[in-house]
Amino acid sequence: MPAEKARARPAGGVPGWTGVAELKAAAQRSWDKGELLREAIRPTGAYPRRRPLRRPTATQLRDDYAAARAWAAELHAAAGADGSGPFKLETAEVGRTTIGTNRVPAAAVFASPADEAGFIGRRRDLESFSRVAEAVLAAEPALEEWLARRPLHALEVRGDLPDLVRAARWFADHPAPGVYLRQLSLPGIHTKFLETRRRTLDELVTALDPERPAGAFEARHGLLTEPAAVRFRLLDPALAFPGGATDVVLRVHEFARLRLPLRTVIVVENKVTFLSLPPLPGALAVFGAGFGSGTRVPAWLAAFPLLYWGDLDSHGFAVLDQLRASHPHVESLLMDGETLAAHAELWVEDPRPTRAALPRLTAEEGEVYAALTGGELVPDSWAGVRLEQEYVRWDWALERITAAASGRSA
Repeated sequence: MPAEKARARPAGGVPGWTGVAELKAAAQRSWDKGELLREAIRPTGAYPRRRPLRRPTATQLRDDYAAARAWAAELHAAAGADGSGPFKLETAEVGRTTIGTNRVPAAAVFASPADEAGFIGRRRDLESFSRVAEAVLAAEPALEEWLARRPLHALEVRGDLPDLVRAARWFADHPAPGVYLRQLSLPGIHTKFLETRRRTLDELVTALDPERPAGAFEARHGLLTEPAAVRFRLLDPALAFPGGATDVVLRVHEFARLRLPLRTVIVVENKVTFLSLPPLPGALAVFGAGFGSGTRVPAWLAAFPLLYWGDLDSHGFAVLDQLRASHPHVESLLMDGETLAAHAELWVEDPRPTRAALPRLTAEEGEVYAALTGGELVPDSWAGVRLEQEYVRWDWALERITAAASGRSA
């Protein structure tokens, strides 16, 4: 062998040679892609797996023999002197015609996925996955595709997987149970467990029954859901329900059946504002979370003046426009240029304004909407600003609410 030459090594070691760290990184990438786990259920014939090594050239051997020797020693140590390591080394001749024959590591060969998994400390995980996959496939062979597609997730939930598979089979056999999830009685499986694992359960049921319709979990699997509700306040004490109840929550279909002698309905988007509204003759206030949807606006409200007060920003006007789709007589409240200008010190930037076409706005509302969505937030401009409902001064708001509810101008 050529004599060693005293030469400075590059910072960080000799670049380009495959060492133990690089081999582990390659194995880890295979693990992170689920490849090693997948081999347990769908062998590809990749093993024994040969991972070629980038190795020193003859010139590099001549110029930095010490570094090459250290590199080779590290690989041989990882392979095990008696061949008991996770891989075996293949060697190749380098430098026969230049510096004399040297045999250097050329490839690391892993006999099995378990050996490569063990190399990165994952042998037990692979063995655990193999056991649970075997049990799952014995019960439901149709889940092989899911296991192959989601092996890392299957490993993550391996302790719960047998129960999830049993539950998935029940759902596949009962596509429309018509009960709440809480009402299910599956031996040894509590419904809180199913709640916490509903995404995995959904995937398993879909794998067993690919024709399931799209949609939310409950709708897809024929379960009942909590009915949508409307919260409202009777601002006129004379309209109170039996027992004096004025702050009421009803299911949407129950609210739709109400018939009340009203003069005004006020829809607001902020809970504190909703709770702060004063007594008003013949008035009903609706907490408007979601009230903009046509399915949440009962037809009987069309008989009364309907006032909507939302945030003074592009999204507030979008909800107003949507509400008018089902109730064209809706009037905006405190969503005007005068209110915006009077609260300039409370403006904030609207990070994601909508610029959708809103054809149902009045001319005045359209002007304010256009000004709000005109561009970047700059001094002396309304472009890009928003005034949240709760920041409007209460004395300013109260005067205009009272005037609008009585049918006069503030």
